[in-house]
Amino acid sequence: MVAHHPPANATSRFSNRVADYVRYRPGYPEGVLTMLRDHRWLKRGARAADIGSGTGIFSSLLLGEGAEVFAVEPNADMREAAETILRHHALFHSIAASGEETTLAGQSMDLIVSAQAFHWLDRTRARCEFTRLLKPGGRVVLIWNVRQTDCTPFLRDYEQLLLNFAPDYAQVRHENVDAEALTSFFTDGVFEKHAFANQQSFDFAGLRGRLLSSSYAPAEGHPLHDPMIQELRRLFEAHEQNGTVDFLYATEVFIGR
Repeated sequence: MVAHHPPANATSRFSNRVADYVRYRPGYPEGVLTMLRDHRWLKRGARAADIGSGTGIFSSLLLGEGAEVFAVEPNADMREAAETILRHHALFHSIAASGEETTLAGQSMDLIVSAQAFHWLDRTRARCEFTRLLKPGGRVVLIWNVRQTDCTPFLRDYEQLLLNFAPDYAQVRHENVDAEALTSFFTDGVFEKHAFANQQSFDFAGLRGRLLSSSYAPAEGHPLHDPMIQELRRLFEAHEQNGTVDFLYATEVFIGR
């Protein structure tokens, strides 16, 4: 397996973006949960580790299915947001740990999920940890909302904005986890891939919040921030219809042992 090391500040880089992350990040389509239910990988009483659980977007869906969820998140600000949002769920457990060293008991999980987070992990160490955690017959589920970059004029222009104004955009994109990386991660190189359509619509405030929820977008105070927002405004005014623009995603799901 080729060594993969996440950016040095992977744990801290979302700390100043939590409010935007909670409000503007996409959820996940119902088809993902239906597929996991139909295969009996997700059922009431299942024990699931949500690795890189962030603000609890996918943990909330798992809890809604009756699973007992161990939300593993190293970033304190994101973890505290999830704890606030999900504090009323008796089956929610917030774990201050990394995906490579979860502190959870061995062979204790029916399901390991990493939604929009696996590309931040050291894959070699994560593979060892996931192997330790899974019960016999358990599954690993890796999920990404893949923003479509080329299917509308707005999305093409938005992609160009990121390339122009976000210096480390290319480095941290989840697309850096390619088929070869997945083949070397899953046992015997065997995994299933499923894809589902997903969408968000934004007014300008929402579009701005969605951009600033991304760890690679220059934050306020950065010399590129103001010119980036000016260009975002120009894009919005050029492409909006009835006051909104649409983000289109393919929600990609990879499942294996």
